[in-house]
Order: sequence, then C-alpha cells, then structure tokens
Amino acid sequence: MAIKQFISKSLRVWRVLKKPSSMEFKTIAKVSAIGILIIGFIGFIITIALSVF
Repeated sequence: MAIKQFISKSLRVWRVLKKPSSMEFKTIAKVSAIGILIIGFIGFIITIALSVF
C-alpha cells in the first residue's frame, strides 16, 4: 500500500513541475552564491579569531 501511495504522490508532483525560467534560475544561483560566501566569510572570521586568541 505504501508503494502505491508513494508512486501516486510522485506522479502528482511530476505533473506540477515546471522548468525554471532563465530569470528564476539566475536569481536562485545568485542567492545561493551569496549564502555560500557569507557562510565562508563567517568561518574565515571564526578561524582568524581562534588563531589570534
């Protein structure tokens, strides 16, 4: 029974999916890159702070 429910839910999601537009893709890429840079910068600052003290 669980397999049938999984397949029906998967098919429902597949029908709703759409390819992102170029603008959506660029926006998602920019936000992801900014997030990665912020996390990397925070890690860098923490590393510097711990090595100094």
